Amino acid sequence: MLTVVATPIGNLGDMSPRAVEVLQKADGIACEDTRRTRALLSHFGISRPAWFVSYRQGNEEHVGQGLLALLEQGKLIALCSDGGYPGISDPGYRLIRQAVQQGIPVEVIPGPSAVAMALVASGLSTSSYTFKGYPPRKPGPLRRFFEDERDRPHTLIAFESPHRIHQTLTAAHEVLGDREAAVCVELTKRFEKVHRGYLSDLAGQFEGTATRGEVTLVIAGNNAKFTRLP
Repeated sequence: MLTVVATPIGNLGDMSPRAVEVLQKADGIACEDTRRTRALLSHFGISRPAWFVSYRQGNEEHVGQGLLALLEQGKLIALCSDGGYPGISDPGYRLIRQAVQQGIPVEVIPGPSAVAMALVASGLSTSSYTFKGYPPRKPGPLRRFFEDERDRPHTLIAFESPHRIHQTLTAAHEVLGDREAAVCVELTKRFEKVHRGYLSDLAGQFEGTATRGEVTLVIAGNNAKFTRLP
């Protein structure tokens, strides 16, 4: 069986007893960064299994074949990332898909998610939303990223680098208009902060600032009640 394990996005107190139990029982663990996962295992007193490998973008094809071979032998393989759900902006989905295609049972151990937490904390509509991972870096593709969402009513969620958040907020404002948004920084960590306001105000707030940590951006959909008129 392939067991997909959601792990803390910051606060280790969010690790579930079920997730700890699975990692203790696993014949092998595939993780994004072995150093990060080794620290997680150490914190919970979990011994490293016989198979402990890094499964990340760039090596997923080669390592994935080895993991599938173990799964076909009846081994219990746990898949985890540096935080949150494997497969969400993470190459883990490839292994999950391959396992499904080969008829290998897949089980998901639920846990923390920056996407869900940011959506709820934003104060924006939760009835429907679109998550789009990381926006493009170049100005042209970045604008098109938002143009694709301009007329849609769904709340938009994306991850972003702290070094590019001003650029992304500015592009969003130019394309979408002055909508309500939230910039969620370091969720569940010591310096967690949720910045709420209109896109123009948030863009000004983050201009020239040295933001640190993980950032999740939430932007209201195309709805007049969430948009400030010019």
